[in-house]
Amino acid sequence: MTEDSGYIDYRKVLELPETYKPADVIRTYKKKMKNLVIEISRSKVTQEQRDQYLLLMAQLNAAFYIFRDRQRGETYLRDRDEVIRLEAEWEQVAGNAEKSDAMRRRYDQALRGFLARYMEELVLEAGRDPDCMEQSGWDAAHERHAGRILRQYRQQRYHEIHERL
Repeated sequence: MTEDSGYIDYRKVLELPETYKPADVIRTYKKKMKNLVIEISRSKVTQEQRDQYLLLMAQLNAAFYIFRDRQRGETYLRDRDEVIRLEAEWEQVAGNAEKSDAMRRRYDQALRGFLARYMEELVLEAGRDPDCMEQSGWDAAHERHAGRILRQYRQQRYHEIHERL
């Protein structure tokens, strides 16, 4: 998986540079999705591998969906930076119990919102996007199965972030 301290960086999923063009997003997404679909079709897939492939496919769809729209991409990057900033602020006030508790609550609320929005809601929304559906073959069956996997993945990320802190 492609995470940075537990906060998924969808630019890394698509291997996009800091300054990217919409054409880079489309070209990279199509290439990565094509390679993934070929890899899936060539191998006998176990249940665990299927879950991993589905998660990777969902992440590629989400990265494409987010960065294809410049405004959505900028909002995602701002939200991600904000959660990382709040984590740093919380760590700075760790010695002061009163400030630390208030900051922890603020950070936790932002973290839950970020994970829910970008690791579950937008991922499922991306799967309903006609361009994503066409490239990935994503359909209602994928969405039903992905819902469970994405909830588990979001909870796993949440716990891993808190264990690290």
